[in-house]
Amino acid sequence: MDAVRAQKRSGVRRVASDALFVAAGASVGLEIISLFRGRAKKFAKIAIGVALAGEAVAYAYDRIHKPTPEQLIAATYHNTQAVLDSATYGTDVILDPEQNPVHPSPSDTRFPYHAIKRGFDVAFSSAVVALGAVPTALMCAAISVDTPGAPIFFNDRVGRYGLPLRIFKLRTMIEDAEDLDKYLTEAQRRQWHAEHKVDGDPRVTSVGSFLRRTSLDEMPQFLNVLLGQMSVIGPRPVEPDELEAYGKSVAEFLSVTPGITGWWQVKARNNACYDGGRRQALELEYVRDRSLSRDAKIFVETFGAMFGKHKSGR
Repeated sequence: MDAVRAQKRSGVRRVASDALFVAAGASVGLEIISLFRGRAKKFAKIAIGVALAGEAVAYAYDRIHKPTPEQLIAATYHNTQAVLDSATYGTDVILDPEQNPVHPSPSDTRFPYHAIKRGFDVAFSSAVVALGAVPTALMCAAISVDTPGAPIFFNDRVGRYGLPLRIFKLRTMIEDAEDLDKYLTEAQRRQWHAEHKVDGDPRVTSVGSFLRRTSLDEMPQFLNVLLGQMSVIGPRPVEPDELEAYGKSVAEFLSVTPGITGWWQVKARNNACYDGGRRQALELEYVRDRSLSRDAKIFVETFGAMFGKHKSGR
C-alpha cells in the first residue's frame, strides 16, 4: 500500500513538474510576442538597468583582481594552488611550478576585440536575464516539485587567474548527489573522478535529464557573466582537481575568462576526454587562437548542440 501511494505521489509530482515546464515555455513565447506589441521600450529599460549594474560590478572586480602581465604566471599559480588546497576533491594535487609562457592570440592584444566581446556579453546576458526571469522561476518551481531540494545549485570552479569561482546552475541531480558511494558503482566512481561525468548517471533527475540535454541548466550563469566572472564564450570553467590534466599549461588555460559555451562544447563535448588529451587540446586551441570570427562560429553552433539532432547533455 505504501509503495502504491509513493508511486501515485511520484506521478502527481511529475505531472505538476511537466505543467510548470510547459508554462515556462509558454511564458517565453508570450514575452517575445509582447515585444512586438508596444512593450519593447519597457523590456529595453529593464535590460539596460541590468547591464549597467552588472558592468559596474564587473569593472570593480577586474580592477581588484587583474595581475600585470609580468605577474600573470606567478599570481595564477599561487591562486590556483590555494584553491586546490582548500578543495573538496584534489587536495593532494600539486601543480607543476614550471608553467609554460602565456602567448596571447593576435586578437587578445587588440582593444577592439575585448571591447566588442564584453559589449556582446553585457548586451546578450542582460537581455537573457530580463527575458528569462519568469521562465527560470517556473523551471525552479518544476525542479522543486519533481524532487526535494533547492532548485539552484552552487558549484565551485576555478576562474580566470586561478581565482575561486562559484557558478550558478539549475539543479539536475538529487539533493545528496555528492554521496558517491551511495549511488555510484566502483567503475562509475572511477569515471567520475577521471572525467567528472558518468554514463547513465543514476543521480540525474527526470527534469535534470531534459535540462542537461538542452543545456538550460546553465541559464543562471548569465548572472556570472554580468558580474564579470565569466563570458558567454570561452573555455569551460573546471573543478579544481581537473586542472591536473593541463600540466604545464594551467596558467595559459586560466589566462582567459571562462565561458558558458566554447570550442570544446561545440566540437566534441562528451566525446572529448582528459585521458586522451583531446579536451585539453580543444580548450587550449581556443585560448591560443581566439577571435571574433571563432566566437561567432561558436555562438551559432551552440544552438545546434543544444537543440539539433546531435544535441547531448551531461
